[in-house]
Formats: sequence, C-alpha cells, structure tokens
Amino acid sequence: MLARKTRGDTLLADDEREELMLTRRGSPSPSPEERSELHTSLAMEEKESAATPATPMSAKDTWNFALLVVLYLLQGVPVGLAFGSIPFLLKAKMSYTQIGIFSLAHYPYSMKFLWSPIVDAVYSKEIGRRKSWIVPIQLLTGFMFLWLGINIDDWMSQDQIAVGTLTVVFFVLIFFSATQDIAVDGWALTLLSKDNLSYASTAQTIGLNSGYFLSFTVFLAFNSPAFSNKYFRSEPQEYGLVPLGGYLKFWSMMYFAITLWLVFLKKEERSHLDDNDIDIKSVYKIILKIIRLPHMKSYMLVLLMAKVGFVANSAVTALKLLEKGFSKEDLALAVLIDFPLQIIFGYYAVRWSSGARPLKPWLWAFCAHLVCCVVAMLIVSGFPEDGVVTPTYFYMVLATTVTTSFTSTVAFVSMGAFMTVIADPVIGGTYMTLLNTLSNFGGTWPRIFVLKAVDYYTVSMCSVPNMDNEEFSCASEPGKSLCQEVNGECLMQQDGYYYINTLCVTIGTVLLFTYIAPTIRYLESLNPKMWKLPKDES
Repeated sequence: MLARKTRGDTLLADDEREELMLTRRGSPSPSPEERSELHTSLAMEEKESAATPATPMSAKDTWNFALLVVLYLLQGVPVGLAFGSIPFLLKAKMSYTQIGIFSLAHYPYSMKFLWSPIVDAVYSKEIGRRKSWIVPIQLLTGFMFLWLGINIDDWMSQDQIAVGTLTVVFFVLIFFSATQDIAVDGWALTLLSKDNLSYASTAQTIGLNSGYFLSFTVFLAFNSPAFSNKYFRSEPQEYGLVPLGGYLKFWSMMYFAITLWLVFLKKEERSHLDDNDIDIKSVYKIILKIIRLPHMKSYMLVLLMAKVGFVANSAVTALKLLEKGFSKEDLALAVLIDFPLQIIFGYYAVRWSSGARPLKPWLWAFCAHLVCCVVAMLIVSGFPEDGVVTPTYFYMVLATTVTTSFTSTVAFVSMGAFMTVIADPVIGGTYMTLLNTLSNFGGTWPRIFVLKAVDYYTVSMCSVPNMDNEEFSCASEPGKSLCQEVNGECLMQQDGYYYINTLCVTIGTVLLFTYIAPTIRYLESLNPKMWKLPKDES
C-alpha cells in the first residue's frame, strides 16, 4: 500500500553497475580497455568499502534521524485510519459498494507524481524549501483532525453514514499526507550527512509503519469494548477505552506541537540542491518522455494489471471475517504479529532480488500470492458455524495473513529493485516517483469495482416479508435496516465474495501466463541503458 525507497547501488550486479557508471560518464559504447579499467576501479572501491568500518552516527544525525521518524509517523496516522480502521468500524453500517466509494480516499497516494514537481520547485527561501510545505500541511491536518474529532463520533453513530462526506474529508487528509511525504522525502536527502544517508529509508520504514499500526492495529484494539473489558476493566462497559473522536483530538495536538517545534526550534539549512533552478514545465515534459520510451508502455501495463488477481482478497477477506463473527481485536492481533515478520521478510527479499534477474522472486511471489488468495477464501468459507473462533482457526488465519504478507513484501522489494536498475539517475526522483505511483495505482483502481461487484452478486433475503407481504432483499444497507425493523433475519443465499474472488484469481492467473510473465522476462533481458533518456533530452 505505501512506497519505500531502497538505495540502488547495492542492488546492481557488477556488469549493470559498469553500464550505469559508463552511462553517467557519457560513454555510449565502452571499449574492452575502458570496461577492464572500470571493473578494476569498482573492485578497489568495494575492497576499500569492506575494509572501512561503518561510520558511527553523529549526535546531529541522530537527532535528525529521530525527526524523520516522527515526520513519517505523522504521515502514517491518517493512512492507517483511511486504509484500515474506518472501513472496519463502518462495515456494520455500510455495504461493500459504499466501502468501495470510501476507498476513493486512497487515491492521492497513487497519484502524487502529478504534483510532486510543484512541491520540489515552489517554496519560500526564508522558511526553507521543505518546511514551506511541511509546516502549513501539518497545521491544516491538525485543524482537520480537531474538527473531525469533534464531529466524527456523531457521524459514526448515525444509522445512515454520510459516506460521501466521509470520503471527501479523508481524501483531503490523504492528499495532505501524500504531499507531506514528497516534502519529507526531499528533506531527508539533505537532513542527514552523506555517510548516513542510507538511514533515511530506515526512518521511513519505522515511522510510516509505526503510524499506520498505531492508527489501525493498536487503535482498533483499544477501541474495542471486548478488549478493553478483558484487560483493563473490572466492570464491563459498552464502549472501548479510546473513542475515535478522542483519538483524532490527541493527534491534532501532536500535529500542532511538532509543527510549532519545527517553526521555532528547527532551522532548515540550505543545501547546494537549493541553488538549482527547477522548471516545473520541463519536469512534466520529462515525465512524458519517460512514458514514451521503448518498452515503458508494456511495463506500465504490467504495473496496472498485476494486482487485479489480489484485489478481492485484500479488499474483502478481512471484512468478510468480521462479518462472520471474527473479532476486531483478534484480527488486529494477527496484523500486529505480522508486523515484525514483514521487516525480516524485507531483509531477505532484498538479498533475493540483488541478482541478474531481480524480477524472478517477483514472479514466484505472484504465483504464491494467488494461492494465498484461494486459501484465504477457503478459510472464510470454513468459519465455525457456532461462531466460536477456536485457537486452531485463529492460527490458520494468522498463518494465511503472514504468508500473504510474505509474498507481498517479496514482490514489493523485487519490483523496487528492478525500478532502481532501470531508473535514469539524472532524473531518478521523477522516474522512481512515476513508477512507484503506477505500481500503487495498480492496486487502487480495481478496488471500487470489486467491492461493488461483491454486493451485486450477493443474494440475501429477509426471513420476514414486508408490509405488502412480499419477500425483499437485505443485501444492501437499506434492506438490512428494513429487515431489522420487522424483526427479521437476513438469510444469505449467495455470497458474491466467493464469485468475485474466484474471478479475480482466475483473471490474475490467465494474465500471468499469457502476458505478465513473458513480458517480465523480456523486460529483464533488456540493457539498462535502453530505459535511460538521451542526455540532450534530460
């Protein structure tokens, strides 16, 4: 769901590193003597690097690293709410179609390359290149959180949720978060010293994931009455320890406090990068030239289609478990256990993707992910009829969650490694933002159609007829409300989840063997120089 950065040099094989360095030197066709000389130079650099101990982080870099973690954490808070907690809290009152409408709030993270050149180019020299964006965005987010915290509990308690209003509000919040991400990524390049620049990706991983899990896993647990009564109360209550409105108010205060600290106590030092004049129009022209490069259209099509097979599983399976009776705190616990494993998986995925074929692990992970989607569907269909979740069933859900996460992490890192190899270093930021955005969008655009299709193919009838003594459907939320009013029970006759998940997996499998796998193997075989822009065009 979120883009992470990986340093490219560690992911290049020796011959690819030679190609890259020679491209930078402007040598279109290196001679054997040049290649031998460069190979010797690379070997000496690697030997010196291996013999030199790691540079300890200075006190200044340590504080700046901590600042980056906090800034990335602030971005993760609204993301965790929009991508995780809000759909879970609303499932009891919203249809899958309505949840699909709310998923439109995710789009800014999948489209941020459209305005990233503006964030890089427009700023106040008095305030600072990055603080010019971070400070006002965090203040606006803080005010929105405060306003939302005052009103959202009333919204959530209504029988009919104003899904349109909620979608617009969170769309704006995610837009702010995505814009802040662009600015913080840029600041990270100058905030840390050159020797410790690699820690920027570590700060991003720690911060974003911590904010996401605080707003998803931890919040859902403490918002749950069952969890709160079991571990923190002697007398049971009907509400959790942390209401949604109170949670939002707390984070609004945190946004204000950190922003005031940035304004009055943290000065943004000027960098040599700030002396470069950036023409916004030229950057957009570069993006168009990248899209027109040979083979790029095929690669873009792969990125946009690759996640179709997984969308139903990622968007519906967890909600379907909740619908059947799996508790929110148990699901949150499964995700919490999965979190440290993702970090371990990411480390090994980098090693597996560092060879001559970085996308080979991606293809294997693709196949395994499709299998996980089928297994998850079988687990949902096998939910205990008495509604009692046994330890065995919980461990099955946990194992499927961890395995699915493993395949996603391997695929993510493997694809990132390939992007690093092919990206033109002259315009690396624009190039990588474009590719990462397309990859994110590949998992976003099908979601609303999948969620709507689940409702469309679901047949659920009320056990009690209406006032005209006619049977009526209760697959939609109005039907469910009417069924409750007549003291009836919704009887599921056909669950659209199984149809749509099966369809998605089938489409994903067909695409894999007919187009994606052959295209990936072809793209891997191309010389990295074929993905670069000519010097006179960049």
